[in-house]
Amino acid sequence: MNNITPLDECVRQNLERYLSDLGGMQPHNIWPMLIQRVEKPMLEVAMEHAQGNQSRAAVALGMTRNTLRKKLLEHQLIDP
Repeated sequence: MNNITPLDECVRQNLERYLSDLGGMQPHNIWPMLIQRVEKPMLEVAMEHAQGNQSRAAVALGMTRNTLRKKLLEHQLIDP
């Protein structure tokens, strides 16, 4: 039997837990927070899978190499 939770369900469960943990406080800036939390590990895994080759990682992610490089810099995963 497959015990792997689909990614979208993991996001849903964790977002619901986050909102619940706020204890009635109004949430702010959920979108950028969530994108940042997902984007960095996705970039790390893509770069590992591509053995550090930015061109191959960009193709795997469906973005241009320039966009990948910009995102790697934003997340401080490469030096300028």
